[in-house]
Amino acid sequence: MELYLTIAILDRPKAERFNVICSELGLPMRLTLFARGTATEAALERYGLRATNKSVVLTTAPPEQNHQLFKLSKRRLMIDIPGNGIMMTVPIKSVGGMNTLAYLSNDAPTDKGVPEMTFKHELIIVILNQTYTDMVMKAARSAGATGGTVLHAKGTGADYARQFLGVQLATEKEVILITAKAEDKLAIMTSITESAGPQTKAGAICFSLPVSHVAGLRVLDEDEEEWKTAKAEEKE
Repeated sequence: MELYLTIAILDRPKAERFNVICSELGLPMRLTLFARGTATEAALERYGLRATNKSVVLTTAPPEQNHQLFKLSKRRLMIDIPGNGIMMTVPIKSVGGMNTLAYLSNDAPTDKGVPEMTFKHELIIVILNQTYTDMVMKAARSAGATGGTVLHAKGTGADYARQFLGVQLATEKEVILITAKAEDKLAIMTSITESAGPQTKAGAICFSLPVSHVAGLRVLDEDEEEWKTAKAEEKE
């Protein structure tokens, strides 16, 4: 059955309204995580925005409900206007049993549909030691990333206190979500690994997930073009 995980990154008042839309569509699984943005002051000033606390809302939906979710979010939350948030969907490959599938899909009839597999964007997930967000984002921006969203986390593995490549790993963690074009993903991840990877105090590890649908990336696309233009001018 075709099923998607939708991730919405919004300021907190809009996240509440997003949850209302999810409720109207009968989407049963909704998780809200509290986060903060990493946009620079210069980027915020350029678009007349201010720094705000963020929420990351996760939900699941079959294709028709996912389409309606994007449609209503664009209409009510103005997702495509700069500063109003980002939405993306990640295809779900498998679930743990028919009862779980019925719950996540709101008991939608099962079919033989498969998720869309053309990916123009990817979601880079970076796990790092707390307080080193600036180091990671500096590396990411040097390769073209325009921003990220930070979640606080705690490492719970039994061996988090051990040394790894000579660096003491901390239990207090941060998770950074960075959305990038598929062709730029490798450069961003390579820069993070070389400048803030496990061999550094940041201890960052990163991986990516394919994103099949996106909304709200117009600002990122514009900033990316500016970054590429600036890099080209540096080489001349």
